[in-house]
Amino acid sequence: MGNEALIQLFRDHPGEYVSGAKMSEALNVSRTAIWKAIKKLEGAGYEFEASTKLGYRLLFEPDPWSADLIQAALATRTFGRTLTIEGEVTSTQDLARTAAEQGAPEGYLVIAERQQSGRGRMGRSWVSPYGKGIWMSMVLRPEVPIHCAPQLTLLAAVALCRSLRRVTGLPIGIKWPNDLLVGGRKISGILLESAAEDERLKYIVAGIGISVNLAEADYPEEMLEKAVSLRVAGGRVLNRTEMIADFLMEWEQLYGLFIKEGFRPIATLWESMAVSLGRKVKLTTPQGELTGVPESLDDSGAIRVRRDDGSLVTIFSAEMGEPLASR
Repeated sequence: MGNEALIQLFRDHPGEYVSGAKMSEALNVSRTAIWKAIKKLEGAGYEFEASTKLGYRLLFEPDPWSADLIQAALATRTFGRTLTIEGEVTSTQDLARTAAEQGAPEGYLVIAERQQSGRGRMGRSWVSPYGKGIWMSMVLRPEVPIHCAPQLTLLAAVALCRSLRRVTGLPIGIKWPNDLLVGGRKISGILLESAAEDERLKYIVAGIGISVNLAEADYPEEMLEKAVSLRVAGGRVLNRTEMIADFLMEWEQLYGLFIKEGFRPIATLWESMAVSLGRKVKLTTPQGELTGVPESLDDSGAIRVRRDDGSLVTIFSAEMGEPLASR
């Protein structure tokens, strides 16, 4: 039995339960074979609701990536114009880095349907099930000094926040340095890894993970308080191709602005979308913990924090906690 025949049976009965007996008869296979096929489809991103009396109902059907559809949707000059689409990979970062070392041009993009070992900042793993998110890495070759790398991380966050606000209508904000949140829960991950030569950036591999159409069941229970998908937050399934095209256009435009005018316009945009500013937080730095109120970005991309004693400190690397309750 081909899975396509089973999927078509559900498509022919949209929103309806289809009994095991009906599926067995229509496809001329055993009910055990039907159960195994449904489990296999669930592993490929399909979602079903099961009822002992009624059978199964199709709730969600993934929309596989198509290079042709992505290329047709793009309005960019270079970002995403050269791309590779993979099914299941360990990490798109690894593939993009190899391509960068082999001379891949700026804007070269690797997209995967699923990552086995997706990773975020500080070595964290990233939940990236098949066919439900945007898991991608892109090669950048900016002709700027190595100290500008953190600025490009913040730039990616600004571009993604502006794009996702536009596409979803959700009140998404940025937590320093580059976490995107809606309702206090994280919806994306951004990781930039760089290679340098003679104090200049040789290339950057920018990894972006966006939790687009994940269901709550896709997350480990312990993550549900801290993470959410755009589908769950907004109550609707989103088109991944439209999203990636919009984001790459926004990213390319802001990248061009950065190359032409420097970081200050990007910093101003970041501050306008930040949920990190003006609220007392605890920051865990390599030197220890401190509390204070983040006020602004400096010209390097570091965050300025006003401590309880009134002093102003500049933090370059830290894990920022949730806002502390005022007393």
